Formats: sequence, C-alpha cells, structure tokens
Amino acid sequence: MTTPVYPCLWFDDQAQKASSIYCSLFKNSRIISQSPVAVTFELAGKKHMALNGGPMFSITPAISLFATCDSVEETDRVWNELVKEGSVLIPIGTYPWSERYGWLKDRFGMTWQISSSGRKDGEQRIVPSMLFVGELFGKAAEAIEFYSGIFEGVTIPVMEKYPVGDDNEGKVLYSEFTLNEADLIAMDGPGEHKYSFTEGVSLVVECEDQTEIDHYWEKLTEGGEESMCGWLKDKFGVSWQVFPKILNQLMSDPEKAARVFESYRNMRKFEIDKLDVS
Repeated sequence: MTTPVYPCLWFDDQAQKASSIYCSLFKNSRIISQSPVAVTFELAGKKHMALNGGPMFSITPAISLFATCDSVEETDRVWNELVKEGSVLIPIGTYPWSERYGWLKDRFGMTWQISSSGRKDGEQRIVPSMLFVGELFGKAAEAIEFYSGIFEGVTIPVMEKYPVGDDNEGKVLYSEFTLNEADLIAMDGPGEHKYSFTEGVSLVVECEDQTEIDHYWEKLTEGGEESMCGWLKDKFGVSWQVFPKILNQLMSDPEKAARVFESYRNMRKFEIDKLDVS
C-alpha cells in the first residue's frame, strides 16, 4: 500500500472558509472531514489538509499550489476568484511557457500559480510547487535526489535546467517529480527573495504503522531537526508532518479528540502504542 503524501496549509483560524472556497473552484473537489482544528479535503481529486493553527506561522511563496487548467477561459475564471481581496505576484498574461499564466496570493495568504495547459480533456491538476531561493538556490536537484532515496514510486518525468551560458547555468528551471505517487514541482529561484520555507505549508506523510513512521522520521530528519507532535524540518528547511493514518479519524471524533491530543502533545515522533484511543 502506498503511503499518502499531501500538502497541509496553516491558516489563522480560516481553514473551514478557505477549504470551502477552494473546493468550489475546482472540479472533482470535496470536503472529506472537518473538526475545529483541521479540515481534510480533495482538490482536483488530490488530498489536502488545512489547519486552524493561529498566527504562529505564515505561508510564503516558497511552496505554492500550481493549478493547471484545461483552457484559457478556465484559467481566467479560477484566477479572478482567487485574486479577490488578494494580491498579484506575477500578472496574469501570456508567457513563453504558457498561453495564460499568473501567480497570486489569495485572501487567506496562500499563493497560487495558475496556468492553462491547452488540454481539452477537462483535466485539472493541482500540485505543490517548491521554490529554492536565497541560500537554498541551486539545491532543487539535490533535494529531489534526497527525497528519491526515502520514498517509493519515485519518477522524474520533467527536469529542465538553465542552459549553458546562462547566469544560472545548471540550476533547475523547472522539474516535476513524484513521491509515493504524489506529484510535486521543484524550481530554483534566482534573484533576491525575502522568504523561505516555513511551517505555513508542510508536506504530510500519512503512515500505516509504526515501522513506516520510524522510517520516514529517521530519513527526513537527517541533517534537519525534530519538532513536536510529528512535525520536523528536513535539511532544506521544508516542514513535514509524519503521523499515523488513524490520527485524522481519532481527531474527528469529538468524544476522543481531547484524550488523543493529550496523549501525543508531548511526543516528537509519534508512538502509536502510546496513543489513547479508548
């Protein structure tokens, strides 16, 4: 069985509203479950999570959601809805890589790259996109190699690098890769950027058993750092949550949630046999 990997968005008590709006904009999208703390939902058939985490962490463009739409008209529709009360990072328009593309920050702080694909089969894709900037510029290929040694089902269908003679020669212009069947994008971002990876957008590894938890925790923390409640940062500063699959179900049960949280709130790595599931 493939261990799910999916993005988690940290909001200042806006998880329910944000996830509801996102689901209304994309095909094959729905709310799966929700509690006062978290919402799990599907966008374009892919699982996501939204947390009501408060103001502690902020989302940055270092990890955005890259939404590919099947037409220019669909791209414009999604753009116009998401940009309401938000701000423009790259104006919507025609670029060498897309007939219609733009980058925005929505009203909740999440950043989106919206692009048309020219496909006529109605397919939409929403993929976490990692941008390696500042001290991490030039590390995208290394990060993909690092993750490839940890996860199963790794493929790298696209790897475009800056050409010979370019100031950024050899750096990753654009890449697509999969981890445990989860699609991701990675790019090196040249120039000056006043942001980096934060807990605002993390990647969740939803584990079937303790053996899986131990494996991903040990490998992802190599050169990185442990945090509390299954959170960690890898050596590139990307935040991950490694927790048991059963946790979402337990935390969605009002009668069990408080006891379950109390049993793991002082853990770093999750220990399934120490969870209070009574």
